[in-house]
Amino acid sequence: MSPKTRARILELVRTLGFTPSAAARELVGRSTSVGLLLAPGVRRYTPYFALLLEALSEALAQDGLRVKEVATDPYGLPLGEAMGYVLLGAHDHDPRLEGLRRSGRPFVLIGAHPGVFAVAPDDVDGGYQATRHLLELGHEAVAHLTGHLHHQAGRERLMGYRRALEEKGVPFRPELVLDGNFDPLAAYRAVRRAWEGGLRFTALFAASDEMALGAKAALEDLGLRVPWDVSLVGYDDLPEVGQELTTVHQDIPTIAQEATLLLKKALAGETPVAKRVPVHLVVRGTTAKREVIDGAKP
Repeated sequence: MSPKTRARILELVRTLGFTPSAAARELVGRSTSVGLLLAPGVRRYTPYFALLLEALSEALAQDGLRVKEVATDPYGLPLGEAMGYVLLGAHDHDPRLEGLRRSGRPFVLIGAHPGVFAVAPDDVDGGYQATRHLLELGHEAVAHLTGHLHHQAGRERLMGYRRALEEKGVPFRPELVLDGNFDPLAAYRAVRRAWEGGLRFTALFAASDEMALGAKAALEDLGLRVPWDVSLVGYDDLPEVGQELTTVHQDIPTIAQEATLLLKKALAGETPVAKRVPVHLVVRGTTAKREVIDGAKP
């Protein structure tokens, strides 16, 4: 079309607030589907995944795109075609990363990996903020419930935990790192087994709100009170799940928006970049000063 006609159409688009129809685009052969690729074994039905999927759907819809989960082969590579892909649950040496890169298919990773488009919360800082908060309350025996250490989130939150200990001059004790597998039941069992085995701590930082709730249930079943016997910090600040916890808030809508922007860059053939989204501590009722715990209990 002529430049004059194009300018008139674009002006009408702005005036009328026109939004392209994803369904109509696909009817004329232009795919608007963004494939969602989960690593094998990743739990789909969790509050975090539901919130992230909702935020991704909303962010992509603003560009007339829609997200759909696609079937994968045993290595996690897509069996169905899409205009681009969003990867979740990436781990060290994940075959999906090299496979997609080698095939030239555009993708963005929600996580961290060198040389690809990626966005992740600042998990090292999150682990640091959570642990520093407990140390500043006077706790020294601070346990950490971690998740998968071959995944970015579990590994980096542990790094932040260790950094805070080192900064305060508190020795790192490997026995205080408990494997919660990012699962509330596994966290419950890990805390209960550790305490019944004689391990003692006055504070606990869990690398997810779900694990924090599992830990809280275990502590209560052991006859301990949060925060009077053990202070507790979670991670994610999930609605309903983490709303009573002292926890680290991560901005899921911003992560989804950044992922959408990076995917557009990948589709345009630009050079891969990585983004980090800041996190912050939210103090609620599950942490208390160490001297309060040593004194009278209500």
